[in-house]
Amino acid sequence: MLEIIDLSHSFRNGAEETKVLDGINLVVDKKEVVALLGSSGSGKSTLLNLMAGLMKPTKGSIRIAGQPIEKMNENQLAEFRRGNIGFIFQSYELIPHLSVIENVELPLIFQGEKPKLRKEKAEAILSQVGLEEKSKLYPSQLSGGQQQRVSIARSLVTSPSIVFADEPTGNLDTKTEEEIIGLLLDLNARLDITFMIVTHEQEVARRAERTIVLRDGRLVSTEESRGAAE
Repeated sequence: MLEIIDLSHSFRNGAEETKVLDGINLVVDKKEVVALLGSSGSGKSTLLNLMAGLMKPTKGSIRIAGQPIEKMNENQLAEFRRGNIGFIFQSYELIPHLSVIENVELPLIFQGEKPKLRKEKAEAILSQVGLEEKSKLYPSQLSGGQQQRVSIARSLVTSPSIVFADEPTGNLDTKTEEEIIGLLLDLNARLDITFMIVTHEQEVARRAERTIVLRDGRLVSTEESRGAAE
């Protein structure tokens, strides 16, 4: 599903060049749940942006569903992301003046989906995350955990190949954090969705099938984590 080959990335400020990622090689299989664990400054945010096609690498290749995204132009990338990549954000990124179901429908509008089918797909995925009775409410009327469930539903409504979750529990209390990670694992099992969860929290990483650790821009270890946590 995701293949990273000899990936390096540097930022240039005038004549000064700062290397952020150095020689990353990684394969994520279809249906896997992988945690990308790293502290602030480890390079995980840069790696996330590269994997999502939001930046182009200085060196190396990134393939999603067999497609080398670093070779795509901006229009091709935008089209590819709409059909293949979902995003879950720490701060939910919901539009406050849209209802729950309207927020979930939004990616389908960009795909040109007809209104009736948009509504049917949005209702179906809201049912999967346990929010079918909240569809007419607005984000301000929901708890933080419920807002993140809306964000998750929105990320899945287009049936993407892979979902990138950027610190998805960062704004939640411990109990709600456990519920959200449990939901992602359940959705992975039921819908065969591949998840890459970017986090700095060990407790979150332990729930994934596999943990990838970044330190100073290098992949320093890969370990099976779900079995150890059980």
